[in-house]
Amino acid sequence: MDGENHKSEDSELKSETIEKLPSSVSREGKGKRLWKKVKYQLVEYNSLPAYLRDNEFILGHYRPEWPLKQVLLSVFSIHNETLNVWTHLIGFFLFLSLTIYTAMKVPKVVDIHSLQLPEVLKADLHKLQECLPSLPNMPDLHKLSGELKSTLPSIDLLPSFSRWHVMDLLYNCLPERFSHSNQTDVCVLRSMKEDVANLIAPLMLRPITRWPFFAFLGGAMFCLLASSTCHLLSCHSERLTYIMLRLDYAGIAALISTSFYPPVYYSFMCNPFFCNLYLGFITLLGVATILVSLLPVFQNPEFRTIRASLFLGMGLSGVAPILHKLILFWHQPEAHHTTGYEVLMGVFYGIGALIYATRIPERWMPGKFDIAGHSHQLFHVLVVAGAYTHYQAGLVYLKWRDLEGCRGN
Repeated sequence: MDGENHKSEDSELKSETIEKLPSSVSREGKGKRLWKKVKYQLVEYNSLPAYLRDNEFILGHYRPEWPLKQVLLSVFSIHNETLNVWTHLIGFFLFLSLTIYTAMKVPKVVDIHSLQLPEVLKADLHKLQECLPSLPNMPDLHKLSGELKSTLPSIDLLPSFSRWHVMDLLYNCLPERFSHSNQTDVCVLRSMKEDVANLIAPLMLRPITRWPFFAFLGGAMFCLLASSTCHLLSCHSERLTYIMLRLDYAGIAALISTSFYPPVYYSFMCNPFFCNLYLGFITLLGVATILVSLLPVFQNPEFRTIRASLFLGMGLSGVAPILHKLILFWHQPEAHHTTGYEVLMGVFYGIGALIYATRIPERWMPGKFDIAGHSHQLFHVLVVAGAYTHYQAGLVYLKWRDLEGCRGN
Protein backbone atom coordinates (compact mmCIF):
# COMPACT_ATOMS: atom_id res chain seq x y z
CA MET A 1 0.00 0.00 0.00
CA ASP A 2 2.87 2.33 0.86
CA GLY A 3 4.42 1.70 -2.55
CA GLU A 4 1.19 2.46 -4.30
CA ASN A 5 0.85 5.69 -2.30
CA HIS A 6 4.39 6.73 -3.28
CA LYS A 7 3.65 6.04 -6.95
CA SER A 8 0.50 8.10 -6.87
CA GLU A 9 2.32 10.96 -5.15
CA ASP A 10 5.13 10.83 -7.75
CA SER A 11 2.66 10.88 -10.60
CA GLU A 12 0.83 13.81 -9.09
CA LEU A 13 4.15 15.68 -8.63
CA LYS A 14 5.14 15.02 -12.24
CA SER A 15 1.77 16.15 -13.51
CA GLU A 16 2.05 19.33 -11.46
CA THR A 17 5.57 19.91 -12.83
CA ILE A 18 4.39 19.33 -16.39
CA GLU A 19 1.50 21.70 -15.85
CA LYS A 20 3.82 24.38 -14.46
CA LEU A 21 6.50 23.97 -17.16
CA PRO A 22 4.68 25.68 -20.05
CA SER A 23 3.81 28.54 -17.75
CA SER A 24 7.47 29.10 -16.77
CA VAL A 25 8.60 28.86 -20.39
CA SER A 26 5.91 31.36 -21.35
CA ARG A 27 7.02 33.71 -18.61
CA GLU A 28 10.63 33.42 -19.83
CA GLY A 29 9.60 34.29 -23.40
CA LYS A 30 7.60 37.27 -22.20
CA GLY A 31 10.58 38.38 -20.14
CA LYS A 32 12.87 38.33 -23.17
CA ARG A 33 10.40 40.34 -25.22
CA LEU A 34 9.98 42.81 -22.39
CA TRP A 35 13.76 43.14 -22.06
CA LYS A 36 14.06 43.90 -25.76
CA LYS A 37 11.45 46.61 -25.44
CA VAL A 38 13.17 48.12 -22.41
CA LYS A 39 16.58 47.79 -24.03
CA TYR A 40 15.61 49.98 -27.00
CA GLN A 41 13.70 52.55 -24.99
CA LEU A 42 14.76 56.20 -25.09
CA VAL A 43 16.68 57.31 -22.01
CA GLU A 44 17.51 60.53 -20.20
CA TYR A 45 20.71 62.55 -20.39
CA ASN A 46 22.06 61.26 -17.04
CA SER A 47 21.89 57.65 -18.31
CA LEU A 48 24.15 58.33 -21.31
CA PRO A 49 27.79 57.22 -21.58
CA ALA A 50 30.21 60.13 -21.35
CA TYR A 51 30.96 60.31 -25.10
CA LEU A 52 27.29 60.92 -25.92
CA ARG A 53 26.84 63.78 -23.46
CA ASP A 54 26.98 66.91 -25.56
CA ASN A 55 24.06 69.17 -24.61
CA GLU A 56 22.92 69.04 -21.00
CA PHE A 57 19.85 71.14 -21.82
CA ILE A 58 18.40 68.29 -23.92
CA LEU A 59 17.17 66.13 -21.05
CA GLY A 60 15.58 63.10 -22.68
CA HIS A 61 14.70 60.99 -25.73
CA TYR A 62 18.26 59.67 -26.36
CA ARG A 63 19.16 56.39 -28.15
CA PRO A 64 22.14 55.00 -26.18
CA GLU A 65 24.32 52.44 -28.01
CA TRP A 66 21.56 50.79 -29.99
CA PRO A 67 22.39 48.03 -32.51
CA LEU A 68 23.02 49.28 -36.03
CA LYS A 69 19.77 47.82 -37.36
CA GLN A 70 17.72 49.59 -34.71
CA VAL A 71 19.66 52.81 -35.30
CA LEU A 72 18.91 52.72 -39.02
CA LEU A 73 15.23 52.02 -38.42
CA SER A 74 15.05 54.91 -35.95
CA VAL A 75 15.10 57.32 -38.90
CA PHE A 76 11.33 56.74 -38.99
CA SER A 77 10.75 57.05 -35.23
CA ILE A 78 10.54 60.01 -32.86
CA HIS A 79 13.57 60.93 -30.75
CA ASN A 80 15.66 64.04 -30.12
CA GLU A 81 17.64 63.54 -33.36
CA THR A 82 14.71 62.95 -35.72
CA LEU A 83 14.42 66.52 -36.97
CA ASN A 84 18.20 66.90 -37.03
CA VAL A 85 18.29 64.00 -39.49
CA TRP A 86 15.40 65.10 -41.67
CA THR A 87 16.13 68.83 -41.89
CA HIS A 88 19.40 68.11 -43.66
CA LEU A 89 18.22 64.99 -45.48
CA ILE A 90 15.44 66.99 -47.12
CA GLY A 91 18.02 69.71 -47.84
CA PHE A 92 20.22 67.12 -49.56
CA PHE A 93 17.41 66.05 -51.90
CA LEU A 94 16.60 69.70 -52.56
CA PHE A 95 20.15 70.40 -53.74
CA LEU A 96 20.29 67.14 -55.66
CA SER A 97 17.22 68.32 -57.59
CA LEU A 98 18.78 71.75 -58.13
CA THR A 99 21.97 70.13 -59.43
CA ILE A 100 20.06 68.01 -61.95
CA TYR A 101 17.97 70.99 -63.00
CA THR A 102 21.05 73.19 -63.46
CA ALA A 103 22.91 70.49 -65.40
CA MET A 104 20.02 70.16 -67.82
CA LYS A 105 20.09 73.90 -68.45
CA VAL A 106 23.76 74.05 -69.41
CA PRO A 107 23.96 74.81 -73.17
CA LYS A 108 25.94 72.36 -75.30
CA VAL A 109 28.04 73.40 -78.28
CA VAL A 110 27.13 71.71 -81.55
CA ASP A 111 27.87 72.07 -85.22
CA ILE A 112 25.53 74.58 -86.79
CA HIS A 113 24.86 72.25 -89.74
CA SER A 114 23.32 69.66 -87.37
CA LEU A 115 20.56 72.06 -86.37
CA GLN A 116 17.15 71.47 -87.92
CA LEU A 117 16.73 74.95 -89.40
CA PRO A 118 15.86 76.36 -92.81
CA GLU A 119 18.87 76.53 -95.11
CA VAL A 120 18.63 80.31 -95.41
CA LEU A 121 18.68 80.65 -91.63
CA LYS A 122 21.65 78.27 -91.40
CA ALA A 123 23.52 80.47 -93.86
CA ASP A 124 22.79 83.55 -91.79
CA LEU A 125 23.82 81.80 -88.57
CA HIS A 126 26.98 80.63 -90.31
CA LYS A 127 27.81 84.29 -90.86
CA LEU A 128 27.41 84.86 -87.13
CA GLN A 129 29.56 81.82 -86.41
CA GLU A 130 32.45 83.42 -88.25
CA CYS A 131 32.73 85.97 -85.41
CA LEU A 132 32.18 83.32 -82.72
CA PRO A 133 34.45 80.33 -82.11
CA SER A 134 31.47 78.12 -81.23
CA LEU A 135 27.71 78.19 -81.26
CA PRO A 136 25.69 76.58 -78.45
CA ASN A 137 22.69 74.43 -79.11
CA MET A 138 19.23 75.89 -78.75
CA PRO A 139 17.22 74.34 -75.90
CA ASP A 140 13.99 73.92 -77.88
CA LEU A 141 14.01 74.32 -81.66
CA HIS A 142 10.24 74.06 -81.94
CA LYS A 143 9.84 76.89 -79.47
CA LEU A 144 12.46 78.90 -81.35
CA SER A 145 10.57 78.39 -84.59
CA GLY A 146 7.38 79.59 -82.98
CA GLU A 147 9.12 82.65 -81.60
CA LEU A 148 10.54 83.40 -85.03
CA LYS A 149 7.08 83.19 -86.52
CA SER A 150 5.64 85.49 -83.88
CA THR A 151 8.52 87.93 -84.27
CA LEU A 152 8.75 87.79 -88.07
CA PRO A 153 5.41 87.04 -89.73
CA SER A 154 7.18 86.57 -93.06
CA ILE A 155 8.72 83.34 -91.77
CA ASP A 156 5.79 81.57 -93.44
CA LEU A 157 7.13 82.82 -96.76
CA LEU A 158 10.45 81.02 -96.74
CA PRO A 159 11.70 82.54 -100.02
CA SER A 160 11.37 86.03 -98.54
CA PHE A 161 13.00 85.04 -95.23
CA SER A 162 16.47 86.03 -96.29
CA ARG A 163 19.63 87.43 -94.75
CA TRP A 164 18.04 90.82 -94.37
CA HIS A 165 15.47 89.53 -91.87
CA VAL A 166 18.01 88.05 -89.47
CA MET A 167 20.48 90.93 -89.68
CA ASP A 168 17.69 93.47 -89.39
CA LEU A 169 16.37 91.65 -86.34
CA LEU A 170 19.80 91.71 -84.73
CA TYR A 171 20.31 95.37 -85.68
CA ASN A 172 17.01 96.44 -84.13
CA CYS A 173 17.21 94.31 -81.00
CA LEU A 174 20.86 94.57 -80.02
CA PRO A 175 22.08 97.99 -78.86
CA GLU A 176 25.66 96.75 -79.17
CA ARG A 177 27.18 94.86 -82.06
CA PHE A 178 29.71 92.10 -81.80
CA SER A 179 32.57 92.74 -79.42
CA HIS A 180 36.11 92.12 -80.73
CA SER A 181 37.79 94.03 -77.89
CA ASN A 182 38.15 91.04 -75.62
CA GLN A 183 39.48 87.53 -75.88
CA THR A 184 36.13 85.76 -75.59
CA ASP A 185 34.26 87.32 -78.57
CA VAL A 186 31.02 87.12 -76.56
CA CYS A 187 28.11 89.05 -78.02
CA VAL A 188 26.72 91.50 -75.48
CA LEU A 189 22.95 91.49 -75.16
CA ARG A 190 21.52 94.32 -73.07
CA SER A 191 18.22 96.05 -72.45
CA MET A 192 16.08 93.99 -74.82
CA LYS A 193 12.61 92.61 -74.55
CA GLU A 194 12.30 89.26 -72.84
CA ASP A 195 11.01 87.42 -75.87
CA VAL A 196 13.79 88.75 -78.11
CA ALA A 197 16.38 87.82 -75.50
CA ASN A 198 15.02 84.28 -75.36
CA LEU A 199 15.15 84.14 -79.16
CA ILE A 200 18.64 85.48 -79.79
CA ALA A 201 20.62 84.62 -76.66
CA PRO A 202 20.85 80.84 -77.28
CA LEU A 203 22.30 81.57 -80.73
CA MET A 204 24.80 84.19 -79.69
CA LEU A 205 26.21 83.03 -76.37
CA ARG A 206 29.22 80.91 -75.67
CA PRO A 207 28.66 79.79 -72.04
CA ILE A 208 31.52 79.98 -69.59
CA THR A 209 32.68 77.05 -67.51
CA ARG A 210 30.29 75.78 -64.86
CA TRP A 211 32.69 73.81 -62.65
CA PRO A 212 32.85 76.38 -59.79
CA PHE A 213 29.06 76.37 -59.57
CA PHE A 214 28.86 72.57 -59.55
CA ALA A 215 31.70 72.42 -57.00
CA PHE A 216 29.53 74.48 -54.67
CA LEU A 217 26.50 72.27 -55.28
CA GLY A 218 28.64 69.19 -54.60
CA GLY A 219 29.98 70.71 -51.38
CA ALA A 220 26.46 71.56 -50.23
CA MET A 221 25.18 68.02 -50.91
CA PHE A 222 28.17 66.45 -49.17
CA CYS A 223 27.68 68.65 -46.10
CA LEU A 224 23.94 67.99 -45.82
CA LEU A 225 24.22 64.23 -46.34
CA ALA A 226 27.19 63.90 -43.95
CA SER A 227 25.33 65.85 -41.27
CA SER A 228 22.17 63.79 -41.64
CA THR A 229 24.14 60.53 -41.50
CA CYS A 230 26.07 61.72 -38.45
CA HIS A 231 22.94 62.52 -36.45
CA LEU A 232 21.40 59.18 -37.35
CA LEU A 233 24.36 56.85 -36.63
CA SER A 234 26.43 58.55 -33.93
CA CYS A 235 24.57 56.91 -31.04
CA HIS A 236 25.64 53.39 -32.10
CA SER A 237 29.10 53.26 -30.53
CA GLU A 238 31.99 55.44 -29.43
CA ARG A 239 34.07 54.46 -32.47
CA LEU A 240 31.29 55.26 -34.93
CA THR A 241 30.58 58.52 -33.10
CA TYR A 242 34.19 59.61 -33.60
CA ILE A 243 34.08 58.77 -37.33
CA MET A 244 30.71 60.42 -37.94
CA LEU A 245 31.65 63.65 -36.17
CA ARG A 246 34.84 63.93 -38.25
CA LEU A 247 32.72 63.43 -41.37
CA ASP A 248 30.29 66.10 -40.19
CA TYR A 249 33.07 68.66 -39.61
CA ALA A 250 34.59 67.85 -43.00
CA GLY A 251 31.20 68.48 -44.60
CA ILE A 252 30.88 71.90 -42.95
CA ALA A 253 34.38 72.88 -44.09
CA ALA A 254 33.60 71.64 -47.62
CA LEU A 255 30.41 73.70 -47.79
CA ILE A 256 32.14 76.88 -46.65
CA SER A 257 35.13 76.40 -48.95
CA THR A 258 33.16 75.55 -52.07
CA SER A 259 30.77 78.44 -51.39
CA PHE A 260 33.69 80.72 -52.27
CA TYR A 261 34.30 79.14 -55.66
CA PRO A 262 31.46 80.72 -57.71
CA PRO A 263 31.86 84.32 -56.41
CA VAL A 264 35.66 84.24 -56.56
CA TYR A 265 35.96 82.54 -59.94
CA TYR A 266 33.27 84.52 -61.75
CA SER A 267 34.32 87.84 -60.17
CA PHE A 268 38.01 87.43 -60.98
CA MET A 269 37.99 85.09 -63.97
CA CYS A 270 39.66 87.82 -66.02
CA ASN A 271 42.22 88.52 -63.25
CA PRO A 272 43.99 85.16 -62.84
CA PHE A 273 46.30 86.36 -60.06
CA PHE A 274 43.50 87.31 -57.65
CA CYS A 275 41.36 84.39 -58.77
CA ASN A 276 44.08 81.86 -57.91
CA LEU A 277 45.02 83.75 -54.73
CA TYR A 278 41.54 83.70 -53.24
CA LEU A 279 40.70 80.17 -54.38
CA GLY A 280 44.00 78.82 -53.06
CA PHE A 281 43.60 80.56 -49.72
CA ILE A 282 40.11 79.31 -48.97
CA THR A 283 40.99 75.79 -50.14
CA LEU A 284 44.01 75.63 -47.83
CA LEU A 285 41.94 77.06 -44.97
CA GLY A 286 39.29 74.39 -45.52
CA VAL A 287 41.88 71.59 -45.53
CA ALA A 288 43.48 72.98 -42.36
CA THR A 289 40.10 73.12 -40.64
CA ILE A 290 39.41 69.48 -41.53
CA LEU A 291 42.81 68.44 -40.15
CA VAL A 292 42.20 70.32 -36.89
CA SER A 293 38.78 68.71 -36.56
CA LEU A 294 40.43 65.27 -36.59
CA LEU A 295 41.87 65.92 -33.13
CA PRO A 296 39.81 64.04 -30.50
CA VAL A 297 39.85 67.01 -28.12
CA PHE A 298 38.05 69.07 -30.78
CA GLN A 299 34.81 67.24 -29.96
CA ASN A 300 34.75 68.00 -26.22
CA PRO A 301 31.67 70.04 -25.16
CA GLU A 302 33.87 72.82 -23.74
CA PHE A 303 35.21 73.43 -27.27
CA ARG A 304 31.74 74.12 -28.69
CA THR A 305 32.38 77.87 -28.92
CA ILE A 306 35.79 77.30 -30.50
CA ARG A 307 34.26 74.99 -33.12
CA ALA A 308 31.62 77.55 -34.01
CA SER A 309 34.22 80.35 -34.08
CA LEU A 310 36.51 78.39 -36.40
CA PHE A 311 33.81 77.81 -38.97
CA LEU A 312 32.54 81.36 -38.55
CA GLY A 313 36.08 82.61 -39.20
CA MET A 314 36.17 80.65 -42.44
CA GLY A 315 33.00 82.37 -43.54
CA LEU A 316 34.23 85.84 -42.58
CA SER A 317 37.33 85.34 -44.71
CA GLY A 318 35.01 85.82 -47.69
CA VAL A 319 34.61 89.51 -46.87
CA ALA A 320 37.88 90.37 -48.65
CA PRO A 321 36.99 89.03 -52.14
CA ILE A 322 33.46 90.44 -51.88
CA LEU A 323 34.75 93.95 -51.10
CA HIS A 324 37.33 93.57 -53.86
CA LYS A 325 34.57 92.60 -56.29
CA LEU A 326 32.52 95.67 -55.34
CA ILE A 327 35.51 97.96 -55.93
CA LEU A 328 36.18 96.47 -59.37
CA PHE A 329 32.57 96.31 -60.53
CA TRP A 330 30.86 99.10 -58.64
CA HIS A 331 29.19 100.22 -61.88
CA GLN A 332 27.76 96.74 -62.54
CA PRO A 333 24.26 96.03 -61.14
CA GLU A 334 25.12 92.32 -61.02
CA ALA A 335 27.87 93.05 -58.48
CA HIS A 336 25.37 94.67 -56.13
CA HIS A 337 22.78 91.97 -56.78
CA THR A 338 25.13 89.12 -55.92
CA THR A 339 26.51 90.97 -52.91
CA GLY A 340 22.99 91.30 -51.55
CA TYR A 341 22.53 87.54 -51.78
CA GLU A 342 25.94 86.96 -50.16
CA VAL A 343 25.16 89.28 -47.27
CA LEU A 344 21.87 87.47 -46.70
CA MET A 345 23.69 84.14 -46.82
CA GLY A 346 26.17 85.42 -44.24
CA VAL A 347 23.31 86.52 -42.00
CA PHE A 348 21.76 83.03 -42.15
CA TYR A 349 25.07 81.31 -41.41
CA GLY A 350 26.02 83.82 -38.69
CA ILE A 351 22.74 83.51 -36.83
CA GLY A 352 22.94 79.74 -37.16
CA ALA A 353 26.46 79.63 -35.69
CA LEU A 354 25.38 81.94 -32.84
CA ILE A 355 22.37 79.77 -31.99
CA TYR A 356 24.53 76.64 -32.13
CA ALA A 357 27.17 78.09 -29.81
CA THR A 358 24.76 79.54 -27.25
CA ARG A 359 22.27 76.61 -27.32
CA ILE A 360 19.25 78.85 -27.51
CA PRO A 361 16.35 78.26 -26.77
CA GLU A 362 16.81 75.00 -24.81
CA ARG A 363 19.11 76.63 -22.25
CA TRP A 364 16.19 78.85 -21.22
CA MET A 365 13.77 75.93 -20.75
CA PRO A 366 15.69 72.64 -20.39
CA GLY A 367 13.68 69.63 -21.50
CA LYS A 368 11.00 71.63 -23.32
CA PHE A 369 12.70 71.47 -26.74
CA ASP A 370 14.00 67.91 -26.67
CA ILE A 371 11.95 66.75 -29.67
CA ALA A 372 11.47 69.94 -31.68
CA GLY A 373 12.79 73.49 -31.64
CA HIS A 374 16.22 73.11 -30.08
CA SER A 375 19.28 74.99 -31.30
CA HIS A 376 20.76 72.34 -33.57
CA GLN A 377 17.55 71.99 -35.53
CA LEU A 378 17.34 75.76 -36.00
CA PHE A 379 21.00 75.75 -37.06
CA HIS A 380 20.23 73.13 -39.72
CA VAL A 381 17.31 75.10 -41.16
CA LEU A 382 19.43 78.26 -41.37
CA VAL A 383 22.26 76.37 -43.12
CA VAL A 384 19.88 75.13 -45.82
CA ALA A 385 18.43 78.65 -46.20
CA GLY A 386 21.92 80.15 -46.52
CA ALA A 387 23.03 77.57 -49.07
CA TYR A 388 19.91 78.13 -51.18
CA THR A 389 20.49 81.88 -51.08
CA HIS A 390 24.00 81.26 -52.38
CA TYR A 391 22.56 79.10 -55.18
CA GLN A 392 20.48 82.07 -56.30
CA ALA A 393 23.59 84.27 -56.27
CA GLY A 394 25.36 81.68 -58.43
CA LEU A 395 22.65 81.91 -61.07
CA VAL A 396 23.19 85.68 -61.26
CA TYR A 397 26.94 85.15 -61.69
CA LEU A 398 26.38 82.67 -64.54
CA LYS A 399 23.99 84.95 -66.39
CA TRP A 400 26.30 87.93 -65.93
CA ARG A 401 29.43 86.24 -67.24
CA ASP A 402 27.60 84.38 -69.99
CA LEU A 403 26.37 87.67 -71.35
CA GLU A 404 29.47 89.80 -70.88
CA GLY A 405 32.49 87.57 -70.60
CA CYS A 406 35.46 89.77 -69.68
CA ARG A 407 33.99 92.90 -71.21
CA GLY A 408 34.41 95.93 -68.94
CA ASN A 409 37.12 94.35 -66.75
